Amino acid sequence: MHIEELSLVAVAGLVLVVAVAMLAGRIGIATPLVLVVVGIGIGYIPGVPLISLDPEIILLGVLPPLLYAAAVNVPILDLRRNVGPITALSVVLVIITALVIGALLHLLVPAIPFAAAVALGAVVAPTDAVAATSIGKRVGMPPRLVTILEGESLVNDATSLVLLRTAIAAAAGGFVFWDAVGSFAFAVSVAILIGFVIGVITVWVRSKISNPVYDTVVSFAIPFISFVPTEYLGASGVLAVVVTGLYTGHHAPKKFSAIARVNERLNWRTAQFLLENGVFLLMGLELHKLVNDIGQSSLQLHHTALIGLGVVVVLIVLRMAFMWPVTQSLAKALPRYEARADGWRRIASRAQRHPKAKESTGIIRLRLDRIDRAARRSEADAAHAREQGLDWRGATILGWSGMRGVVTLAAAQSIPTTVPFRSQLVLIAFVAAVVTLLLHGLTLPKLIKKLRPQGPSANARTAELVALYGDLVEAGTVAVEAEAEHERELAEHDPAHHVPSDQIVKRARSSVQNSIASLAFAIPSSELTEKSEAEAEGRSYLRLAHAGLEAQRAALLEERAIGQYSSEALRTAAEALDQHELRLSPPSGH
Repeated sequence: MHIEELSLVAVAGLVLVVAVAMLAGRIGIATPLVLVVVGIGIGYIPGVPLISLDPEIILLGVLPPLLYAAAVNVPILDLRRNVGPITALSVVLVIITALVIGALLHLLVPAIPFAAAVALGAVVAPTDAVAATSIGKRVGMPPRLVTILEGESLVNDATSLVLLRTAIAAAAGGFVFWDAVGSFAFAVSVAILIGFVIGVITVWVRSKISNPVYDTVVSFAIPFISFVPTEYLGASGVLAVVVTGLYTGHHAPKKFSAIARVNERLNWRTAQFLLENGVFLLMGLELHKLVNDIGQSSLQLHHTALIGLGVVVVLIVLRMAFMWPVTQSLAKALPRYEARADGWRRIASRAQRHPKAKESTGIIRLRLDRIDRAARRSEADAAHAREQGLDWRGATILGWSGMRGVVTLAAAQSIPTTVPFRSQLVLIAFVAAVVTLLLHGLTLPKLIKKLRPQGPSANARTAELVALYGDLVEAGTVAVEAEAEHERELAEHDPAHHVPSDQIVKRARSSVQNSIASLAFAIPSSELTEKSEAEAEGRSYLRLAHAGLEAQRAALLEERAIGQYSSEALRTAAEALDQHELRLSPPSGH
């Protein structure tokens, strides 16, 4: 195919992805589901060539930016609160699934070596949260369930690919149990270390870049900067990318400019949309070639399809059964949260009652503030565990959200051609991905609506936003008043210093409210008046408005550290502040 034809195909693919996404939004079906069906239909149109994508393109060119785009938007607060279920699902369940699938497949078809069967188990074990979370958010899945699904899909890819690498080595005849355990530990620990170091370095570098174009270029390079050297050292590149993304997303509010944060959100949302949906379209397009590759093998097409359906049944049963101990462990953890919160409350109370507490300054005051923050954070953690506990309804929905997707297909095609029955193994993985995607995707909305799992209601979310709005307005207003008083004190000592007028102070107060007016649209917000023509008045306004904005951002970071408000509310507030900061900032000229 000539370059002109490839260009036309690529453009047609982009247009098709956007068109299908728009159609899926109108008919109420998740875009990945429609794209897979459309891809299968196109692949069987007479004259359409058989399509096969090099798995290295997915593993190296698609997976790193896809995981980074997801990780950079996942709040550390939510991961910390759900580290137990996320670890259980993304590590323990993946290992169990790989071994069980491998043992059953080898037992059913002895001609398939056990190591090759475990490799297939590792391929089909990781879930893909793209379709599940897109469906869940649309029909009202509680935020905690969304967080667990997103966190699971971030980490289980690394577990799966490391297991796949180990199984392939075993299939080649080089398997030693303790060596495999050591390789697994090495891959994880080195990946975490490299991912953290790359995160620290790139965040520091980007904090020094003022040109948004340069910052965007560096941002797009970060996933590969983290992935490539980690893979070169034999560790898990995908885990390193996840760690880098989590570190970057957590430190962005403190280190990056508002325009950098806004650009990054838009750029990575666009990249994520194209990569995710493009791969789902390719999944459907490749089915025709996979079926042809089976040929006249002793393990024929209908046998392979039946085995694929059997794998789907095992995947569903294992996941649903595994949710019971996960739910039980979370129920037992609630008393620990309560006890920890009670202990911190007593410590904070004793510290505040100390005779020197009111007069303390410097290091002592800082320590008292840390104790108070720890107490408030532990109380918020306990409240979160009580209000968003994972009951049987939530566990059922999590169990039924085990869709397979991008990583499963890419990892399956990375199985070496020397492995016996490779074409059948790849097709089994494809059947597992497509069937779970369609089965769960089409039934999940009804299940969520029927069970209505525990989570904050719409009224509770609105009340939470209003409360956060009030906290931020108060912080900004106090800072504006303090800055105005400081300006007046400077004018008393320096007659040439301009004193902001009452009108400017009033406009700065209005700016404080307008910066986050979208948080609580039920609360009326004042409109900003026209700027004064006097340059001094304009400068005074900017100083006061920025003082209020900085105080609001500091208050928001404080609330994030404590965890009293949900990550959804905090993220909404952060985006509102970023937009207002852009309005206050002069054009950069780039």
